[in-house]
Amino acid sequence: MKDYVNLPFHPQMEKIVNILRKKTQNEDPVFFRLMVSYYFSKMASMMRTNVQIADTQKLPINMYAINLAPSGSGKGHSVNIIEDEILGKFRTNFLEHTFPHIAERNLDKLAVRRSGKHGSDPDKEKIRATAEFSELGELMFSFDSATSAAVKQMRTKLLMAGAGSMNLEIDEIGSNLTGNREVFDNYLELFDIGKIKQKLIKNTRDNVRMEDLFGNTPANMLLFGTPTKLLDGSKVEEEFIIMQETGYARRSFFGFCRYRKTRKGQTAQDIYDIYTDTVTAKYLAKLNNDFAALADPVQFGQTIKMQKNVSLLLFDYRLRCQTLADTFSEYEELRKAELSHRYFKVAKLAAVYAYVDKAPYVSSDHLDNAIAMAEQSGEAFLKILNRERSYTKLAHYIASIGKELTHADLVEDLPFYKGTETQKREMMNLAIAHAYKNGIVIQQETMDGIEFFTGKSVEETDVNKIQIAWSTDITTNYNAEKVPFNKLNQLVNIPNHHWVTHALRDGYRDEAHCIPGVNLVVLDVENSVSISTAQLLLKDYKYLMHTTKRHTEEEHRYRILMPISHFLELEARDFKEFMNNIYNWLPFAVDRQTNQRSRKWLTCKGNYWYNDGDLIDALQFVPKTKKAEDWKARTANQASLSELEQWCINDSETEGRNNQLAKYSFNLIDMGHDEKSVLEHVLTLNKKLDIPLDDAEIMSTIMHSVRRKIAEKGTPI
Repeated sequence: MKDYVNLPFHPQMEKIVNILRKKTQNEDPVFFRLMVSYYFSKMASMMRTNVQIADTQKLPINMYAINLAPSGSGKGHSVNIIEDEILGKFRTNFLEHTFPHIAERNLDKLAVRRSGKHGSDPDKEKIRATAEFSELGELMFSFDSATSAAVKQMRTKLLMAGAGSMNLEIDEIGSNLTGNREVFDNYLELFDIGKIKQKLIKNTRDNVRMEDLFGNTPANMLLFGTPTKLLDGSKVEEEFIIMQETGYARRSFFGFCRYRKTRKGQTAQDIYDIYTDTVTAKYLAKLNNDFAALADPVQFGQTIKMQKNVSLLLFDYRLRCQTLADTFSEYEELRKAELSHRYFKVAKLAAVYAYVDKAPYVSSDHLDNAIAMAEQSGEAFLKILNRERSYTKLAHYIASIGKELTHADLVEDLPFYKGTETQKREMMNLAIAHAYKNGIVIQQETMDGIEFFTGKSVEETDVNKIQIAWSTDITTNYNAEKVPFNKLNQLVNIPNHHWVTHALRDGYRDEAHCIPGVNLVVLDVENSVSISTAQLLLKDYKYLMHTTKRHTEEEHRYRILMPISHFLELEARDFKEFMNNIYNWLPFAVDRQTNQRSRKWLTCKGNYWYNDGDLIDALQFVPKTKKAEDWKARTANQASLSELEQWCINDSETEGRNNQLAKYSFNLIDMGHDEKSVLEHVLTLNKKLDIPLDDAEIMSTIMHSVRRKIAEKGTPI
């Protein structure tokens, strides 16, 4: 099969797109490509152009487009340029000359047919048909809302005229979606070949049932607006997704731009040049004249054929799409539907490009241009399906607003934060879970029975940019730097220097001069556990361990420098609680008086050891967060356990029960326990696990390692 990556877009379309990008100061072409393609299709369908694939049934050309871009992307400006400066003369020529001419000719045929059917005078039938045609109202080149009855009435006028198409074009679709549900149901039927079933009404003297005319009336639809208004997480979004499920996913082309891309580095002169660009103005005037010629009656009713070689390429693309669609799961019905029907939209759009180029046949280039649009549309549709969920939006809103929020604030500000207390609570829990996984800290605090929420996005730690400040003086002249973690050994081994983990305003060390922002924690260990035991327990984490001035072989005194997962900006009170949470998490005792931001550390010449591993997950220790509160609640029931026992139990879910019990047994050996004592302790702790290991597994794995470890240590068994 052919490779459908990086296919070219239609050259004429791209020239117009570049002009629109320049005039609207929006560098993203996605929205403009779909917009221009839609208006090309509109011209072709108004002139009742058809496409014939491999000498089979003729298909009317039309397009449904759903085009989303943020406010300020130039949606309205680009539409005005296309409608007035590019298609203005086409519209005038079609409405004032071509449509009346074709309609007159078709009414003559209708009168002759009716006279033959009724045995009446053709001239009288012509008068009646003309009056009936006039009573149906003026042809609308486009409309932004409709009722089902009005759609069917307009369709009757188009059937009588034998020309034109119905063009539904709705701006701000997020605000206007639910009010047009009726017309969307009609448009589902109209897409394929332009037919719709009539409603049966009671025939009376005052309400005479009109003749049901047979034929096709192409329909075009353009829905555009902002993604935030349409995909708002509430009723509007729900209605939109239901629309896709009922058939619009397979019928529509999609455009989706989440952010506006502005051109960088422009000057006032550049903008002035854009407004006074005569070359562009002349080119647009030429396009206006060229497209006016496409509305000539000579161009009416063309059938653009797709010959065998191009039809084979289309069928190859169809097979490729179906093969890929078959790989999707049963829960991805919308993706399957859009992809498996993509070829049908491609066939129509390829004929549109041929029509614009005044070509009698669809070329392979036209097909490639249409496939390029279909592939871009597929990417946009996938972005819509993978849109931010309500809880995701909630998390990002709390993080971006920069102030305390209550439930009342959220209900007032966010259209999707609705429902019962239980539903809102569930959404908040999902938002907090999303935040935790995506570098957002959401803190909760209850005062006088009112919940307050604050949030902040935090950066992941770059281990080559660890925040410190150092000085040769205890209090003054601290130099703030961001240094590689693997170079910190050079600092801690310099005698008689002082350093802290925060930057200091004016280089002065006290709590008031600390600048919030830390990505390194320091643990001070004295007469707690041996260096080898600490290394064993922390072997899965990145650290720098170094001995202090008072370290001896008999009494191990050392510090552990551990980078944390995120750069946290914590005020003094929160930092103290943050450090206390880490102390409670550790499997051994440390100096708990070192939990101040301004705590300074003295350097000295000594031994040091690096270990490579994971960074401490800092977000689970930030105070007033759900993770920290869950951790406190869990450990509150473990007061009777030692720090080491708590560590083994709490980490058994992530590290594995066998691994944690093995670590526990090795630490017991380091503490001087013999094999019998180790076995007793391991069996006792195993029973406290949520799901204990079998005794047989402990004997065959853990105790086997224990005996080998004791033998290596030289301790009597």
